[in-house]
Amino acid sequence: MPFFDLPAADLRVFRPEVAEPDDFDAFWADTLAASRGAARPPRLTRVDSPLALVEVYDVEFSGYAGDPVKGWFLVPTDASGPLPAVVEYNGYGGGRGLPHERLQWAASGYAHFFMDTRGQGSAWGTGGGTPDPHGTGPSFPGFMTRGIHDPAEYYYRRVFTDAVLAVDAVRSLDAVDETRVAVTGGSQGGGIALAAAGLVEGLVGAMPDVPFLCCFERSVGLTDRDPYNEIVRYLSIHRDAAPNVFRTLSYFDGVNFAKRASAPALVSVALMDPVCPPSTVYAAANHHAAGAEVVEYAFNEHEGGQGVHWERQAAWLAGMLRSPGSATR
Repeated sequence: MPFFDLPAADLRVFRPEVAEPDDFDAFWADTLAASRGAARPPRLTRVDSPLALVEVYDVEFSGYAGDPVKGWFLVPTDASGPLPAVVEYNGYGGGRGLPHERLQWAASGYAHFFMDTRGQGSAWGTGGGTPDPHGTGPSFPGFMTRGIHDPAEYYYRRVFTDAVLAVDAVRSLDAVDETRVAVTGGSQGGGIALAAAGLVEGLVGAMPDVPFLCCFERSVGLTDRDPYNEIVRYLSIHRDAAPNVFRTLSYFDGVNFAKRASAPALVSVALMDPVCPPSTVYAAANHHAAGAEVVEYAFNEHEGGQGVHWERQAAWLAGMLRSPGSATR
């Protein structure tokens, strides 16, 4: 994929106006209050594992409407004292997989929670274990248009609520220092991390990697790739639905969550990314209320910086934990 979006200099100052419903804050406050009211304490089950240096726990916590959501919780063996924690969200179509597939954070001395994404886990990877028990009206195959006629029924209302309650669950664990929790994720996981950062107070940082779910109207008109193209194909059949569809999506736009973030962010962007166009990533980063450092990968597509970027994340997060006002590791 060649460069197809705005020139790099224009991307770095791209700060478009994005539709924002008047009741955005009330919608999310009511949603989270109802689900927190239905929540139960998380259940952790120690898992026998060949990982001699990491303890592995199978977790079930309460997500949207009290629905059970799965996750993996990994901590260094014989770790002492409450640890800083990283809550991680997954890319589109993947499940939580197997615990040995994601060892970097626990191997670096962090408590690491990896959230399963409800209803997903069958497109790539090694599977998931969380159903989505809520039905929706007509939709295009995939997840982008499930319940898209009404923000109260939209699929990502449930996912973003799960993400917030995952942070709640992690903060309740004895192994975790609740004042030192960060969120991260790539692609869909990056979009979920943006949402969590806009809805959760007191995070030490957010690390959205090539984030999806940003600047919807621009995205669906700029790329012909899935998952955004699911919306295009839905609208090609439901020809009069666009105003209502984009109204629903405005409640879930990463730009609107970035405007509300209270913790700084490290955001990655790939300038040849045909899945999450770079201008849409910059739209969120440039609106970020707590400041966002952007790392560009000029000649990469949606894979972004991969292992190189994880090293940057690790160094950045260590710096956040050493900064004034944050406890040191």
